[in-house]
Amino acid sequence: MNHIARVALAALGAATLAGCAGNKPQTAMQEGDPFATASFQSILHHDFTSKGQAKVSRLKQTPTQYECSRYDALGTAMPASVAQGIESRALSRVVYPADGQYLGNWKAGLKVAENGKGMQWSDKPGSVNGGNCLACHHMIANDPSQGTIGPDLYHYARLRGNTPAVLKYTWARIYDSAAFNACSFMPPFGAHRILTEQQMKDVMALLMNPDSPVNQ
Repeated sequence: MNHIARVALAALGAATLAGCAGNKPQTAMQEGDPFATASFQSILHHDFTSKGQAKVSRLKQTPTQYECSRYDALGTAMPASVAQGIESRALSRVVYPADGQYLGNWKAGLKVAENGKGMQWSDKPGSVNGGNCLACHHMIANDPSQGTIGPDLYHYARLRGNTPAVLKYTWARIYDSAAFNACSFMPPFGAHRILTEQQMKDVMALLMNPDSPVNQ
């Protein structure tokens, strides 16, 4: 799901749940589709349309997105047991490299990190997606275009090392950040097949290779 769809989905979820925060929702939610209320479907029908490969169907929330939106809209902290359940399920579904090799080409990884294209209506269907890592993370010295929403990744390997445990953790974090932070805003690049395995390896190399600008 791209950033625009995620923002729209969060807004829709908040608007819907804010109107249902009383004792009972206006319309019973259908099993397996928690946002199939009349009010939510009305918003989708009147305010959103599909365009190219950007389909309205993307606004259907996953169970994790639903839980995070629900507690956020109600202004209630998510119970630790719910968060732990989300994280443990996400971690159990991480697919690690079949060949056991985590690192690709850091130069290719930099291109992935800089590329914000992919999955939008204006992109060619089937084209390679970017990771757009620099939109949220500081990764390179003296680059004013970097974001600060996500954790600072500059000197990533210099600060954390490159042990097998660090490699495995970093891979899982890129694959699905919900494995460590239930309601992370970071896209699940592997779980939702936004990036290919090779692209993830290249981003891993960008973070871990001592010659990468991330570690200079």
